[in-house]
Parts: sequence; C-alpha cells; structure tokens
Amino acid sequence: MSFWELVLCGVVALIVLGPERLPGAIRSVSQFINGVRQFGQQMKAELGDEIRAHELHQKLKDAEEKGLLNLTPAELTALAELRQAAADVTNPYAGTQTGTTAPTAEAKAEPTAAPTEHNEQKNDKPVQP
Repeated sequence: MSFWELVLCGVVALIVLGPERLPGAIRSVSQFINGVRQFGQQMKAELGDEIRAHELHQKLKDAEEKGLLNLTPAELTALAELRQAAADVTNPYAGTQTGTTAPTAEAKAEPTAAPTEHNEQKNDKPVQP
C-alpha cells in the first residue's frame, strides 16, 4: 500500500469509528498482527527443528546401514549431535548450573521435626485467607 492509501484508510476509519473508539481499534489490530507474527515465527522454528531432526535421523540410518564403520564427516557430526542430545535428555539441568552441584534427594527433602509445644501452638491457630 502506498502512503496515500494508508492515509485514506485512516480517514475512513476515523469517520466510521470516531475519535473515541479509533485508538482501541488500532490497539486491537496491532495486537492481532503481533500475535499472527509470533505464531508464524514459532511455526518456522518448530518446522526448522523437525527438518533438522529428520536430517539427523536419516544420517543415523545411513550410519547404521554401514555398521558404524567408514562414516563420512557429516555422519560423524550427526552421531555426535545425537549423543549430545541423548546426554542432555538424560541430565537436562547439568549445563545450566554454574559452579554448583545438583541437590541430592536428602537435600531436597524437607526436614521433619518432632512435634513440640512450640510447633503445636502454631498449628492450633486458624489460617486466615
């Protein structure tokens, strides 16, 4: 659309909707367009991931047909990527922690305290929303 066509659409919208409802209509149209754009980007990313997974699967099939011997560099790269993906799935949070170790089951468990007079007094009070 040219500049003058956009101006004409703006004038018609101003006449039809009026100055009170025009900003709300512009906001609604803008949100709709942004939603469609985000949806398109998500679909593009998912499609790219699916294509990449299919390519890796095909290279893995080719490598298996060769008995994992005399592999091409592309097949070796695909195998390394698949091994890394398998390691990531097995331990998904290993790379996200910096300088710390994952908490053990004992550390995650909440300590259980024997009921004391102090704890019983706390529990007797009604909880207010």
